[in-house]
Amino acid sequence: MRERYADAGRGERRRLLNEAVAMTGYHRKALIRALGRPVVPKRRRRRGRPRRYGPAVVAALRALWTAAGYPWSVRLKALLPLWLPRARGRVHLTAAVEAQLGQISPRQMDRLLAADKRQVRRRLYGRTKPGTLLKHQVPLRTDRWDVTEPGFTEVDLVAHSGDRADGEFAHTVNQTDILTTWVESHAVLGKSQVQVQQGLEQMRQGLPFRLVGIDSDNGSEFLNGHLVRYCRGLGVQFTRGRPYKKDDNAHIEQKNWTHVRKLVGYERYDTPAAVAALNALYADVRLLQNLFLPTVKLVAKVRVGARVRRRYDRPQTPLDRVRACSTADAAKVAALAALRKRLDPFVLATRIDRQLERVYALAHRRRLPGRDTRPVDGARPVDAPRAPTRSLDARTPRARPHRPPASSSTRSSVTGFMAR
Repeated sequence: MRERYADAGRGERRRLLNEAVAMTGYHRKALIRALGRPVVPKRRRRRGRPRRYGPAVVAALRALWTAAGYPWSVRLKALLPLWLPRARGRVHLTAAVEAQLGQISPRQMDRLLAADKRQVRRRLYGRTKPGTLLKHQVPLRTDRWDVTEPGFTEVDLVAHSGDRADGEFAHTVNQTDILTTWVESHAVLGKSQVQVQQGLEQMRQGLPFRLVGIDSDNGSEFLNGHLVRYCRGLGVQFTRGRPYKKDDNAHIEQKNWTHVRKLVGYERYDTPAAVAALNALYADVRLLQNLFLPTVKLVAKVRVGARVRRRYDRPQTPLDRVRACSTADAAKVAALAALRKRLDPFVLATRIDRQLERVYALAHRRRLPGRDTRPVDGARPVDAPRAPTRSLDARTPRARPHRPPASSSTRSSVTGFMAR
């Protein structure tokens, strides 16, 4: 009626007012004021509880999450006390923002970072060649790992062959301790039995505890006389998983993703310079992952109907787990604890980004015949190299704000840096 009242003459307005009074029972003057006032749309009230964490808190949380390498929210919550003192000079933190970061729950972190986590994608490859020799000398281990001392480890080999398997290319020997989640990585050119053994020896010297056991898959790079004699000489228990049962080596399969594929992706590295660059990268990743990034361990699984509920222990860094072990090497543990006090994780993350640039520049990419690599409308050529970043998507180096072509991998910069 307001539109009709505004366009009507005196007589028509009188008739409209009489009709409105009869229908609503309002006073005539009240209706005149209501029909003469301009239309103001009502603001819809936002449903639910009011927002507690503003843009400043979300920005600081995102910066810490990226700098730490995109950890799971429970691990992110655990690393905040260790990282926040060193973040004050790098991330805009007020006293109020820092207090809110200390109060935020892991579930709320998931909600605030949900948009960033949608970029996670995964692709798995395998180039394990079964070894048929000496299987009778390496017993199967199918029972669940239930160890009470450090030193029982799982090992695996990660191939860096790119899109083809011809010729000789780099491999990463990866090793993780079951009790403490400590990880060591070493790159070798090819996967000869001698080089794999030498890589394991170098990693053994870096462990802050005595190597007690090795558990591998059935690849010929592990099931060979060199490694059997090596383990016997050191008194190390050597076991293997069942063929085609990756769950028997679930711990190292997870670390293959978080410590290798997530960093260097699926590019081809086939030169001694690339292997040297990979080892320089792993030296810094070893410090960041083992000293500054908390891990969680599965304590129990309970099936409730069709679902499985998993319960995890309190997040701790691998170094803190090692310090709690009475059989660890006290001198090495003390040196690592002193090193952690001197190091800044943000500086370490920046150094890793630079190492990734050097590694990615040494990747061997072949040009496909007949493929047009000329830029279109000023775009980047199809096969032109792209600077790496520690991206959440391990297949593609992410250059903000655009997504890259699906051929390479790495992670984002320190105000950009690692998902569980």
